[in-house]
Amino acid sequence: MKSYSFAVLLFLFWIFLSGHLTPLLLGLGAASTVLTFYLAQRMNVIDHESYPVHLSSKLPSLVLYLFKEIIKANIDVSKRILSRKASSISPQIIEIPQSQKTDLAAVVYANAITLTPGTVTIKLSEKSIMVHALSKEGADELATGAMSEEISRKVTIH
Repeated sequence: MKSYSFAVLLFLFWIFLSGHLTPLLLGLGAASTVLTFYLAQRMNVIDHESYPVHLSSKLPSLVLYLFKEIIKANIDVSKRILSRKASSISPQIIEIPQSQKTDLAAVVYANAITLTPGTVTIKLSEKSIMVHALSKEGADELATGAMSEEISRKVTIH
């Protein structure tokens, strides 16, 4: 069932990107989707990690959460850049615990850190994540674990 939902989503994504609904292009899109689906099945690359169908319902809330965090971080970084105080930027390298239960959740968490301006994931291991933060405040906020908990709620199965 996961595989077929992957094929349907792949075709819908193709339609979204192409923007054309003529019969010829829809047929070509369907053909390319079927070929891609066949090759992916044959190579055995569709599994619970490569296409996490359990996340489909949680994806909108994850995207909204990340969008909110990106906006907040953009505002913070902009204020720090425009500030005339030399102390507004205090680069930090910190190591925070990595408490995600699955590899997928750990990667989503590390990428969420990197997506938010002012922070970059340097190293991801099973037990910790090393992060470069633009400021001590940004590092302290990551150290609270709020983002980790939010990612856990939205990415893992309960």
